This record gives sequence, structure tokens and C-alpha cells, in this order.
Amino acid sequence: MDTREPQIADTTHQSDHLYKGRRASLPLDIIVIGCGLGGLAAAYCLAQAGHKVTILEAAFAISDVGAGIQASPNVSRLLKRWGLGPHLEELGVKPHNLSIRRWENDEVVGFTPFGETFVKEYGSPYYHVHRADFHRMLYVAVEPHCNIRVGCRVVSVDPSKPSVTLASGEIVSADVLIGADGVKSITRQYVVGGPDAPMATGDSAYRALIPTEKLLQDDDLKSLVEKTESIIWMGPRGHIVGYNIRAKKEYNLVMMHPDEAEGGVESWTEGGNVERMRECYQGWNIVIQKLLALIPSTLDWKLMVRDPLPSWIHKDGKLALLGDSCHPMLPYRAQGSAMAIEDAAVLGNLFSHCSDRSQITPLLYAYQSLRYERATATQVSSNLNRYIFHHPDGPEQEERDNQMRAAMEDALRVARGEKSTLVLEGNANQWADKTKSDIQYGYDADEETEKWWLANGDKLMSFVPSISEAAN
Repeated sequence: MDTREPQIADTTHQSDHLYKGRRASLPLDIIVIGCGLGGLAAAYCLAQAGHKVTILEAAFAISDVGAGIQASPNVSRLLKRWGLGPHLEELGVKPHNLSIRRWENDEVVGFTPFGETFVKEYGSPYYHVHRADFHRMLYVAVEPHCNIRVGCRVVSVDPSKPSVTLASGEIVSADVLIGADGVKSITRQYVVGGPDAPMATGDSAYRALIPTEKLLQDDDLKSLVEKTESIIWMGPRGHIVGYNIRAKKEYNLVMMHPDEAEGGVESWTEGGNVERMRECYQGWNIVIQKLLALIPSTLDWKLMVRDPLPSWIHKDGKLALLGDSCHPMLPYRAQGSAMAIEDAAVLGNLFSHCSDRSQITPLLYAYQSLRYERATATQVSSNLNRYIFHHPDGPEQEERDNQMRAAMEDALRVARGEKSTLVLEGNANQWADKTKSDIQYGYDADEETEKWWLANGDKLMSFVPSISEAAN
């Protein structure tokens, strides 16, 4: 961990600030497997719901890894509700807009306002954040309320007891197991019924961070810092995403490219070849060439995909999956961490109602019912952007660009105070599609859970005995 650790006041973690002050009348022992963003969020929400939570993390230390990630309004509203708003403001960057550009000449073909437009539309900002800062904020929030055990690699799971066996031989038991152990999940295997190998997408992603002071010294690059945009450069068989993070001290680049490697490693931390990276983007515009020249080293992330699971719950009803362990997202829609944190919020909200162990299984299935369709739809939307962004130059690319230009002109009309004159549903710029954006960014995990509970909670709880009935 580096020295930029945010100081979070204890007042942000009052026990009654979530779920309308509701806490489970029966505290459960819950094990969360994995200390990533999803695991930390799940632990925080379940602890706030009144449960005793232990996180088991395989790594021996929580390291400063990763690069930029995006916290859209559907997740930033949750983080603010958890008391983390001041730290998002301090360490995050709020992009003014999305700019979609051509690979060859840097021409802007797509534009969507973010900034205050998103705040007005969805009630919460859009942030760009370094993953390590994001993780640290959650870790500091979680630590006072949970037992976080590092160096505890889970080697087997008994979903019926339920319990896990660690590499040390220790057996740890609980009432509920939550598998938040990412794309290489061991818990997923128990839900699926065996090994579940991922499939290669044919893409990899180079990742790099550049100090913005270097960009500010170049007339062709300084606007990338000064304008505070989120930029996507689209090109044949690949695209590049760029934006500022860490209070505009670093510029984050994610560079999608054809995966030429045999085998490969599904890892955020696998080293890449800088010369090969530059070869991938020969002929791209001068801005890209200058950015690549500033990168001394890179990571190369092989992008793998898994089909949606038929169920996230083990048949014995005491083990559930969360985040990338059950719905891994390709990065083309920037919603992977958002879906995991939404999962966590729904899980915590539901389990704040728990009053009897016999309610565990129906509450887990309620969680899946609330989350499955949305997470799966987001996976599909992410995969669609891969197809849209990677057209080779030709008729399909020209049609895509014309759609985006039309949406950009419409957005600029609205910014001038005029009325929209274009139907944007199905536009190649998915961020310009108001219907899609309303669904994606207008979602409030807590509100959706409260509404679901009002409609279904009595019926769900009628299948299990109350504490008083169980005592008779």
C-alpha cells in the first residue's frame, strides 16, 4: 500500500445509516472468499446488516495493483451512501464528457456529456478512479467491522456444512459462504459442478499509466489533461481508452488489441512487450504515437469470457457467488466493478431482514432473482461494444460513425438549450442511447431491493418459521 491512504472518519460508519436503520435480528456468521472490490463491498454491506463477517484472502498482503476503473452513477451513489463521497472527490476525476474518435486522424465522431448532466439525470457523478485508491477506500471502511484474514488460500469448499478448507489445513465454518473470488474462482466450480474453463475472446488489453506532467509539456497532448474527457479511439480490430485519474496526476490508458499469444495468462499483472504494443498501433494518429512513446513498460491482460451461469447459488442453498465469480465482465462497457458492488448492496439489504437460519436459502435466491437479469444484460451490452468499436474501415464503420455523428449533433443541440430531434435508441454510441443509460446509470440497488421486498418479502418469509414459532 502506498502513502496515499485516505483517512475515513468513524462517523461515516454509523450502524444505522443503511437499510433505514434495519439490522438482522439473527446475526449470522458469514465467510466472504476474496478481498477484491466485490468481496470488500459484500463484507461491508453484510456487516452493516448486522452480521459477523470474515474475509478470507489468498494473498499475504493487500498490494497496490491495477490501473484506472470507472465509477458510474449507479455505483457512486452507493459509495456516497457508505460515507465515501469525500474520498471519491479527493482521489477521483469527474469527466466532463465522453469523446469517441477515429484511429487515423483523431476526428471526433461521438460525444456524450457526463459531468453535471449525469448528476442532474441520475443524482450522482461519474468518476474515474485508480483501482488501488478505490480498493483502499473500501478496505478502510470495512476493516473496523470485519475480520480480514490474509494468507488464507481456500483449497476446497464443503457447501453443505458450509465450510472451507485452507491451504494450511485449517477448516473454517460459517452459516453462509459468499464466493467473491473473481474470474479464477474456486467457489464457482462448486456451483457449476466441476472445472469451468474460460474461453478466449481473441483480444488482449495493454494497460499503462503516464504522469500527466509529461502530457502537459506537449502541445499535442496537454488538452488530454486540461479538458478532462473520457476518450475512446476506435480502430480496426482494436480500440484505446484514455482518461485522467488520481486528481489528474496520472493518465490511464487501456489498449485493446488482437491477442496473438498462444495460451496466455488471464491476469491483471502479466507483463507486456512495449515494442509489440507500439507495433499494434502503427499508423494511428500523432496523439496516440506520442502517448505510446511515453510508456516505458506495460501490462498485458488476456481477455477471457465465460457464458452466463444457470444459477449463482449452490443447490444446498448456503453458498452464493458474487461479482466476477458469477458474471465476469469484459471491459468494453466499464461496468465490472459496478455490477459487483451492486450485488453487494442487494445482498446486504436482503440479509438485513434475516431472523432465522431457515431464511438463508430463500434470501440467497431472492438476491439472484434481483440481480441475474441485470448483470447478464450488462454482459451482453459490454460484448456489443467490442463489435462496434473494432470495425475495419469500410461500409459498416462508415454507418457506425454516421450514427455517432448524428447523436453528437443532437447532444450539442440539447446543450444549447434546444430540443432533441433524434431517436437515439439503438445508436452505435451506447452512451447516447438514453433508454440504455437510464437503465444502466439510473439504477439504485437499495431502492430496487426495498421495492422488491415490499412486493415479495411477506410471501418469501411465509415459507420459513419465525423465531417464536420455531421455539414452540
